[in-house]
Formats: sequence, structure tokens, C-alpha cells
Amino acid sequence: MTTGLAVFDTTVQETNLWLKAIMESLRTDDRHLAYLALRATLHALRDRLGPEHAVQLAAQLPMLLRGLYYEGWRLAAAPTRERTRTDFFEHIRSELPRGSAIDPNLAARAVFGVMWQKLDVGDVGKVIEFLPPELKELWR
Repeated sequence: MTTGLAVFDTTVQETNLWLKAIMESLRTDDRHLAYLALRATLHALRDRLGPEHAVQLAAQLPMLLRGLYYEGWRLAAAPTRERTRTDFFEHIRSELPRGSAIDPNLAARAVFGVMWQKLDVGDVGKVIEFLPPELKELWR
């Protein structure tokens, strides 16, 4: 199915490629699970970065994912202060539906891996610079 608008068809296609890559990384055929992992991880990262860097990252995302990324964002909120992986994983868990079977560690690594593949390495590098050491390690 197409929308008849190239810009929409392209962003849907790009989003599906992201979801497929996350599914492969998570070793699942559940597209909804991949979506939940992507959404939770993007929100946790966005909230950790703070407004200026969050907006810079959003500009790199496909249009459909940019909307997902901004969903529920409060610009006036201060960036979260997670400095450890445990705290960051807990933030991801809080973004997931109650009782979700998704492992936040695997979700973060899957999403970050796809971001590394799909986005400009220089732009991703700038995002990584603003993270504490324990969170930087998740990009490996």
C-alpha cells in the first residue's frame, strides 16, 4: 500500500527497515516488540540528552521516527541524570508497557546499533559525546 506521496512512502519504508534491523538484533519476528523497544529507547535517550542535543538528534531521524521520538516530550523538563546503565535501563523499562518481556539492555543495544548503521556517524558521535562513560559503552 502506498500513500501517493513520496515523502510519506519513503519514511514508512525507512521506518520498516529500522524495525526489521531491530527485529534481527533482538532475534524476534515480532514487529510490535521491535517498535516498543525502539520507542522506549529513543525516549530514554531523548530525555537524557537535554533539549539542544535532543533536537539535533531528532533532525537526523526519518520523519516518521522523528514523530515517535517527540511523542510526549516536555521541552521544559530538565534532562534526566542517569549516569549508570542500570538507571538508563530502568528509564527504558518505565517507557515499556507494564509486564513487557523486553530486556532494556538488549533493546538499547539493538536500537543504538541501528542508529549507528542508519545515521551519519559524525552526528551519532556528537550524541555519544554528551553521555556519561557507562552509557557510551552501550554504543559498542
